[in-house]
Amino acid sequence: MLKSFEKFLERIMFASRWILAPFYFGLIVSLFFLLVVFIKEIFHFVLNFSTDETELILFILTLIDLSFAGNLLIIVIFSGYENFVSKIDVNNHEDKPEWMGTVDFKGLKLKLVSSIVAISGIHLLKVFFDLDKYTKEQIILFIAIHFTFVISGVILAYMDTLISKNK
Repeated sequence: MLKSFEKFLERIMFASRWILAPFYFGLIVSLFFLLVVFIKEIFHFVLNFSTDETELILFILTLIDLSFAGNLLIIVIFSGYENFVSKIDVNNHEDKPEWMGTVDFKGLKLKLVSSIVAISGIHLLKVFFDLDKYTKEQIILFIAIHFTFVISGVILAYMDTLISKNK
C-alpha cells in the first residue's frame, strides 16, 4: 500500500513539470510584444528621421538591445522547456539551432547572465551618448549596476568552474 502511494506521488511530481508550460507560453507572448516594440522603434525613427550621428547610433543600439532581449527569450524558452518540461521534437529540422537540446541549467544560467551583462553594457553605452540627459548620480548608479552584473557573472562562472572541477 505504501509503495503504491509512493508511485502515485512520484507520478504526480513528474507530471507537475507541465505546470511550467504556461510560463513558457507567456514568454512566447512577450516575444511578440518585444517585436511590436522593435517595429515601433523603427517607425518612430523613420518618421522622425534625422541625420544626427548620435541619434542614429542610439537608434541602432536600441535595436541591438531589443534583439538581444529577443535572443535571450528564445534561449530561456527552448532551454527551460527542454530542461524542465519536455524535449522539443523538431525531427532534426535543418533550421534547428545547434545549441538546442545541449544547453543544460548551468549553461542556461551563464547565457542568461552574459546576455544581461551585454544588454546592460548597451544601455550604458546609450547613456554615454546622451550624457546631458542624466545627472551625475544617475550615471554613477548606471555604472554601479552594470559593474554589479559583470561581477555577478564572473563569480557565477567561477563557482560553476569550481563545481565542475570538484566533480
